[in-house]
Amino acid sequence: MSGREEKQPLPGNGVIAILGAGSLGQLWAGYLPADKVAFLPRKGSDAPDRDSLSYRLERVDGSALSVKIPWLSSSIDQPSLLLVTTKAGDTLRALESRLPDIPSGTPLVLFQNGMGSQQAVAERWPRRPILAASTTEGANRPEPGQTVHAGRGETWIGALTDSARPLLDAVVRALASSGLTVHSEASIYQRLWNKLVINAGINAFTAILNCRNGDILNHRFYLEHIDGLCAEIAAVLCAEDCQPLAPDTIRERIETVARRTAQNTSSMLGDRQQGRTTEIEFINGYIARRGQDHGIEVPVNQMLTERVKQLSAGAKAGSSTNHIKPGVS
Repeated sequence: MSGREEKQPLPGNGVIAILGAGSLGQLWAGYLPADKVAFLPRKGSDAPDRDSLSYRLERVDGSALSVKIPWLSSSIDQPSLLLVTTKAGDTLRALESRLPDIPSGTPLVLFQNGMGSQQAVAERWPRRPILAASTTEGANRPEPGQTVHAGRGETWIGALTDSARPLLDAVVRALASSGLTVHSEASIYQRLWNKLVINAGINAFTAILNCRNGDILNHRFYLEHIDGLCAEIAAVLCAEDCQPLAPDTIRERIETVARRTAQNTSSMLGDRQQGRTTEIEFINGYIARRGQDHGIEVPVNQMLTERVKQLSAGAKAGSSTNHIKPGVS
């Protein structure tokens, strides 16, 4: 492919469809133009029994908005863009059931945490225009019918497949119509790794210790394992041909974010408290697998992955989450 691809407009009718009506999906739906956004239902038991989804969006500035987003039906024109905001472990299965109904030229933007699910989607559909997003926007749903935008951030979008490159600028413009800050990113894998490093150093510790982000910093368990974790991450980054980082630099970045988000609860702890499957396999678990593939010993990442999986399996459903705030993810 030439580095001078001709830029292309988005196909379709201008509607942005969102697959995944959780916190992040509802956040984007609430900010995008009301007449240009719809939720795409998953096929199967969770298909909606109503023609729209209504909720209250509380914005960062304290204002609130009543939002009503239609469910996309087969009877209307095909969307111009599909945002995929499902959990990482659900993404491939959700797309397997829905993509047969989506034109092959419709770009997909993947908003999953961690790494691994993005590559799996791009490998499964290499000819489709597939992009990945790395975002620091924070959202949560403290109770049904309420979505809180509790952390203003930025979003970077980059192409994963060749057919997505000419559409990148048009995708960024479409998402920027939300009023949120959106950038194009030529090195999206590096951007995803940068976020993965931070999440790997915060989320698992908060889930294991059952504490907010800032509370990990003085905990004995964190202090015993953080240097080993950073050394493993540094070795894997080098093997992955990413921007090299010294272990001390990695620790400094992790702790800077942990202090800045000290009162926040990570998404992984929120999942554990609510009895949901966490995304640990796509964060520390991904680093452990890549380390093993490169012949690098990764005992700390393996230990954290197993500890979180054990805790998640034993968590009781229905735990109170009224005080959960968005984490670094």
